[in-house]
Amino acid sequence: MKRYSEEEKEMWVEDWHGSGKSLSAYAKASGLNFQTLKKWTEALEAERDFVEISSPIQEKPEFIPEILIEKGDIKIHLPLAITRNDLRAVIQSLGCEL
Repeated sequence: MKRYSEEEKEMWVEDWHGSGKSLSAYAKASGLNFQTLKKWTEALEAERDFVEISSPIQEKPEFIPEILIEKGDIKIHLPLAITRNDLRAVIQSLGCEL
């Protein structure tokens, strides 16, 4: 049985998210064990339940391209270079469906 590094596991899960396939269809097409891929996915998603928020006291340049998300009284400013998974984690932490 092949052992995968954490980086490889993240790569497989990221690739699955972008594939548009069900977890079982992706696992089969990629030659991965469904239960193994499911375990990796659950572990990575559990890690991503925490969303880091930086201190508001940091100095920032005058202009940084950003995305603004508003939900009720909450405004979240995210750098335009945010990764897809980080953006997904922020949106899900707000209780929104994707």
